[in-house]
Amino acid sequence: MSDSESVPPVGTPRAAALPDPARRIASGYAFTGPALDLGALLWDGRCLPGAPVRVPLSVLNRHGLVAGATGTGKTKTLQLIAEQLSARGVPVFLADVKGDLSGIARPGQDGDRVRRRAGEVGQEWTPAGCPAEFYALGGLGHGIPVRAAVTSFGPLLLAKVLGLNRTQEQSLALIFHYADTKGLELVDLKDLRAVTAFLTSDEGRAELRSVGGLSSATAGVILRSLTAFEAQGMADFFGEPEFDTADLLRTAPDGRGIVSVLELPAVQDKPLLFSTFLMWLLADLFHDLPEVGDVDRPKLVFFFDEAHLLFDDASKAFLESVTRTVRLIRSKGVGVFFVTQTPKDVPGDVLAQLGNRIQHALRAFTPDDHKALRATVRTFPESAYDLEELLTGLGTGEAVVTVLGETGAPTPVAATRLRAPQSLMGPVDTAGLDEAVRRSPLHGRYAQAVDRESAYERLSAARPPETAPAPAPTARQRPMEEPSLVEQVVNSGVFRSLARSVGTQLGREITRSLFGTARRRR
Repeated sequence: MSDSESVPPVGTPRAAALPDPARRIASGYAFTGPALDLGALLWDGRCLPGAPVRVPLSVLNRHGLVAGATGTGKTKTLQLIAEQLSARGVPVFLADVKGDLSGIARPGQDGDRVRRRAGEVGQEWTPAGCPAEFYALGGLGHGIPVRAAVTSFGPLLLAKVLGLNRTQEQSLALIFHYADTKGLELVDLKDLRAVTAFLTSDEGRAELRSVGGLSSATAGVILRSLTAFEAQGMADFFGEPEFDTADLLRTAPDGRGIVSVLELPAVQDKPLLFSTFLMWLLADLFHDLPEVGDVDRPKLVFFFDEAHLLFDDASKAFLESVTRTVRLIRSKGVGVFFVTQTPKDVPGDVLAQLGNRIQHALRAFTPDDHKALRATVRTFPESAYDLEELLTGLGTGEAVVTVLGETGAPTPVAATRLRAPQSLMGPVDTAGLDEAVRRSPLHGRYAQAVDRESAYERLSAARPPETAPAPAPTARQRPMEEPSLVEQVVNSGVFRSLARSVGTQLGREITRSLFGTARRRR
């Protein structure tokens, strides 16, 4: 279906064939401008290919929610939307938690199931892949390494990763503030450990007193949390070269939007880490992009998978920052789709900003399931359907849809049989994935980690070589080494020298945005 095609006006043969309730629903999706095709209307147990369900391209920066129980087709829905966005020149970011989405780079495989679905929804299906880049956190897994400098990651996000409470989070923010003002760059975790150790020493404690003080007990908790974090092999995620999120906004030479796939199977057992890194990517985009207001198509659509992990045990300050980021990034041309099982996984203040909804089937086996089902129904506009019954009876690849129309008003609730993606519905083999990564023009920029001079090196350089502090313990070393590091750093001559001189240094304080994120490169 072309961008300009819409539901036939009343009186035409196709429209006359629709039952009156279905025709009223279908008329809400009769857009005049460019739109993505989601599928065909379901009414009274029938799929009606003459009643397409669509979403205007211009409202995809108004955010959205893709929800549903495991196995109901959420991943295929992401793939369907992403490939259409790419075809219209819109870059896409996908978090691939289970490794199912790498096939978006390859043409799909024809078959009876695909042809049957295409016939049911009135789709002219042809196999087609998308231009894609594959990334991996810290290079763990198959993909171009994505790293963040500690200083730009910021205290709020790092506190979330470390599992710190509110008091500890505030103390960590003081450490970042001190390092910012004194020009002590926190590139990797050993930089943060060194500065924290200094500020709890006799020489350094006076330095921090002017910005609120830091108790030895709280600093000890932060240091122990860092040690445990590194012992789990997490240190590689922080460092340089730092990933430039502007690379997510690229288009291919033929004008199609590049689909950036963050491969997460290697870290799917570390959900707190990857969910917080996803938020860093989003916050960094917010920090750097200019205001553009309402646009005819988004600059980027960002799919935030396993969204409930972001909000679990989150502090009030963290939730407020998420809410503000989602609310304000719309005017920078970025659309965010949260992907999770039920709408109740997303805080109400965030949910209220998600204008486009694709709700797959829900299960109702337990009292809690029934409660979640009723809560989900209440989040939808008034409907011609019995939504409680409908949501438990949807098949795989079917969903309840409501989106924002071209005027900004919500469309009628539409039960929808979704189209089949045109790209490969499954993972690319490992050899093919590695080859795609090696061919990427970004591989040379990010593949090799760099350890340049930063806070730790500055402090170590002032000591005699024979007594220089040992580097931070690696994942293969025992956490028991951590006290010796702290003792060495605190007692080092460099700290006495630093304590005498740092107060007179004219360090340039870093300007921080939401989540305390920062950028120095632009």
